[in-house]
Amino acid sequence: MGDSARRSATSYPAPMIGTLRTAPALDRPELLADPVTRVLKDLQLADVHVAEIDPADADTAAFCERYGVGLDQSANCVVVAGRRGADTRLAACVVLANARADVNGVIRKRLDARKASFAPMDVAVAETGMEHGGITPVGLPDGWPLLVDQAVVDAGLVVIGSGLRRSKLVLPGRLLAQLPGAEVSAFAV
Repeated sequence: MGDSARRSATSYPAPMIGTLRTAPALDRPELLADPVTRVLKDLQLADVHVAEIDPADADTAAFCERYGVGLDQSANCVVVAGRRGADTRLAACVVLANARADVNGVIRKRLDARKASFAPMDVAVAETGMEHGGITPVGLPDGWPLLVDQAVVDAGLVVIGSGLRRSKLVLPGRLLAQLPGAEVSAFAV
């Protein structure tokens, strides 16, 4: 990882996106789910910021409208369950909010599954240690594939969950490609 991604959290300028007021993520650990904090510390990612939001507006459409963030700047992380016989494999997929993941095409094939669907909410929450509506690719369980759509990587700054409904992360989309288990491809429709 380059030096710019490893600078101390307080030396990197707060990004401006919509009307969000951001701070370096590691300066506000109370706004991060525990798995997110661990990964940010382990990878020393300084150019990740966090913004506190109203949890009632955590869902994408309400969030984008209230905080003036474009759908092309907001990324969604969904947990997908791929099944083949009795075997179920979980993966996370990240797409921009103006697109949707090709779960039954590209993602199903990538997981070598006969059937793929969004994981049930209780399973996604229990497996990630994050809140529903706040699941993020930062801090996923070890060994999970993280499928990042190329458009997210190319988007510049993106807003994504923090693991909690009451905040959002703001980071360069390219950083998602550097997370453990990340694979970048075009799978949004």
